[in-house]
Amino acid sequence: MKKKKRLKRILPVVLAVLFLLYIGLANILVSAALVPSFMERLEAFSRITEDSVNALVHTSDIQQQYQKSWEETREWAKNAHGQKLTKETEEGYKLVAQEVYTEEESHKWVLLLHGYTGWKEAMYPFAMWYNQRGYHVLAPDMRCQGESEGDFIGMGWTDRRDNMLWLDYILEQDPEAEIVIHGQSMGAACALMMTGEEDLPENVKAVVSDCAYTDAYTMFQEKIVQWFHLPAFPILDTANLMLQLRGGYDLKDASALEAVKKSSIPTLFIHGDQDQMISVEMSRELYQEAACPKELLIVEGAGHAQCQDKDPEGYYGAVEKLLDTYVS
Repeated sequence: MKKKKRLKRILPVVLAVLFLLYIGLANILVSAALVPSFMERLEAFSRITEDSVNALVHTSDIQQQYQKSWEETREWAKNAHGQKLTKETEEGYKLVAQEVYTEEESHKWVLLLHGYTGWKEAMYPFAMWYNQRGYHVLAPDMRCQGESEGDFIGMGWTDRRDNMLWLDYILEQDPEAEIVIHGQSMGAACALMMTGEEDLPENVKAVVSDCAYTDAYTMFQEKIVQWFHLPAFPILDTANLMLQLRGGYDLKDASALEAVKKSSIPTLFIHGDQDQMISVEMSRELYQEAACPKELLIVEGAGHAQCQDKDPEGYYGAVEKLLDTYVS
């Protein structure tokens, strides 16, 4: 009888401790996936980076084209003219972007959006390509990445509003601007999310979505197992609740899929069929559901964000066709 009474007293304490430990684990998971400084302390950043590199396709043609592209980019950068820009979000975070001018008179602009845990410099080979074709370039570091401030990586959702600030900047410089948004991975998902915004300027003429995910919640359902060796259910929902409380947004809201259903912006969807980071099926689903004028390019033998190196002629040829059609 005494043992039963003691158990009744102890059990609520044990359950409370277990609950607090579970909540603590969910909070750690949020930081380990969305706060770069915390990721580095846990060595999660290096582990995720290593896993991502190992998942790439390592063939000689891709490696040679990658090296060639960066050699050309470094040479281009020596003579490129531009400036570093800053903007402030409503929350008071400083955002940083690199602008590169074209020397010829032009109303053509491109906004280049990098991927998860990335930085603006990763998009410089694309900046070179556009700049050589008469485009002014704007390449931002998105929230909480690179030189930009923030508490949590936005997975495209908070970034969709942040990047409106850069569109405003472009229109301040050139009210007649014709703008292309070209994103890769998380940046591609963000570009698509922007197309679902009612106040997207009509100056945005086209979008290039390179290996986007359908929505952040579905992507993390897979990655929580791969990266952290934890079951997606129920901890992802708990972590998502913690993110809403701490970061102010819901992973389920971060949906490129819902945005493209409302989009009227001509969009080129690109994906590698060997992508182990984001399934090629996600781009197929996005393409299928998109309400806008659209094209789909699946590059055989390309891993995540490798399409431009696996088939540069096919990749840039498809982009050029989009631009020729929708940008004057």
